[in-house]
Amino acid sequence: MIRMKRVRWFAAFLGALFVCAGSAHAADIGGTISTTLTITEDSQLVDDVTCNVVGLPCIAIGVPHVTLELNGFTMTGQANPQTACDGGPTTFVAAALESGIDSQGQTDVAIHGPGLIQRFRGPGIFLNRSSSVRVTGVTVSTNCLSGILVRGGSDNDIKDNTSVRNGNGTFPCGGI
Repeated sequence: MIRMKRVRWFAAFLGALFVCAGSAHAADIGGTISTTLTITEDSQLVDDVTCNVVGLPCIAIGVPHVTLELNGFTMTGQANPQTACDGGPTTFVAAALESGIDSQGQTDVAIHGPGLIQRFRGPGIFLNRSSSVRVTGVTVSTNCLSGILVRGGSDNDIKDNTSVRNGNGTFPCGGI
């Protein structure tokens, strides 16, 4: 009887340990991304990111209540370093899809800098019909559309960000 209680206690302890370890884990992101990376848990950049995704976002937020920490790293798209647009989409709608980070209608999402999101042929960050999104301390530079593009949604908190050289002659969107 005592041995059976110990086995049950040990099994319960191991189960609790695995549950706690799983909920505390954050996905680590770095290197080259070739297909859209959809995050479904709190995540963080652990290295610079080079994005080779064409026509879709580099990183998509797939569920509500997710935080993405940039940790001072850089996300770089395929846009021309001078003009931000050469060789990219030719319509506003197509360009909006080729973003660095797309919130995809999620709520209660956070994107924390410091970090640099640059050279995307769409917006650096696309808050697409999302609500209660917080974007803080991010630098967005040389993106074909806005550095941060807000389309629909409500109650978003965008503060302490820096926007440099975003937009172009065809899509003069600019900063935020």
